[in-house]
Amino acid sequence: MTSKVFWLRCETKEFEHRSALTPSTAEQLIKDGFTIYVERDQQRIFDDEEFEKVGCKLVPNSSWPSAPLDIPIIGLKELPPSNDPLPHTHIQFAHCYKGQAGWSSVLSRFQRGGGTLYDLEFLTDATGRRVAAFGFHAGFAGAAVGALALASQKQGQKLGPLKPYPNETAMVESVRAALGGTGKGVKALVIGALGRCGRGAVDLFRKIGLEEDDILKWDMAETAKGGPFEELLGVDIFVNCIYLSSEIPHFLTKQQLEAAGTQRKLSVVVDVSCDTTNPFNPLPIYDVNTTFAEPTVPVDLSQGLPLSVVSIDHLPTLLPREASEQFSSDLLPSLKEFPQRETARVWTDAKILFDSKVVEAVADLAGA
Repeated sequence: MTSKVFWLRCETKEFEHRSALTPSTAEQLIKDGFTIYVERDQQRIFDDEEFEKVGCKLVPNSSWPSAPLDIPIIGLKELPPSNDPLPHTHIQFAHCYKGQAGWSSVLSRFQRGGGTLYDLEFLTDATGRRVAAFGFHAGFAGAAVGALALASQKQGQKLGPLKPYPNETAMVESVRAALGGTGKGVKALVIGALGRCGRGAVDLFRKIGLEEDDILKWDMAETAKGGPFEELLGVDIFVNCIYLSSEIPHFLTKQQLEAAGTQRKLSVVVDVSCDTTNPFNPLPIYDVNTTFAEPTVPVDLSQGLPLSVVSIDHLPTLLPREASEQFSSDLLPSLKEFPQRETARVWTDAKILFDSKVVEAVADLAGA
């Protein structure tokens, strides 16, 4: 059994306000005998003092590289680009297991440094379900941004910069106001509607006033025939909430959009899944991630209504406090098992996956 300790690093991704640990989950870990170091971070939704009050030890911002090597570093989003070796154990979303751009270089940093990655995306229970995920809030926020983008386009404008909301109620009220008081009359289609993310998108559409018949809920049964899907052209907003694990037929193509011409109703595509650089991306109509500062990117078409894509890869940070509390609470039982990571199945499975991906990365770089 290893020592009970975690080092919560700050997030460096612009506009990222969420946290892998919250004051409430940190307090529970401390009561269970853990020591929790927390980097000072003005960007985080939780004040440093909130962590200090529950017994966390505050340390300087971005000081984790100098932390003792036996202290696991926990965070959310990927580390800043670098070629420096990584000797620590890291718990985070690394976005390097599905062939994303630069994946092998990221993993080589661990291989060269002797460190280990436990990717949060691949921590699963005995049934294969993720132990913690931001899916619901990603879908909820993504649907909200899609509705805001539609409202802006109807006024002949492009959606401006986004800022986090204090809570879900404030987000719903803001979206309803942008749509003139209600979303009634807007038609949306959600693919992946039965999953966490899809349920979040459907919930948002209901709360802003879409009629139930105008929320088309697709999942594996509806997509079994294989795309492209002409039905997507007949709605105002399409939200992609699938979990992509292998190559599938495209959902929507530029050729399909051009052929529809002025008959197309589709105005906004929200790619919550955000597999922008994944070679199996089922939405080859765009190739860049959007941001809170620039939430949409236009699709270059020769005719028809303007079509924009939302491809923000950290949508839940629009509801940073609620999303962090939910995610961290779900992750807590597994974190309590981390000192037994040599035998606790959640962690042993994640380590086996990491080791296999490192082997693939080394082979990829050798053949480059």
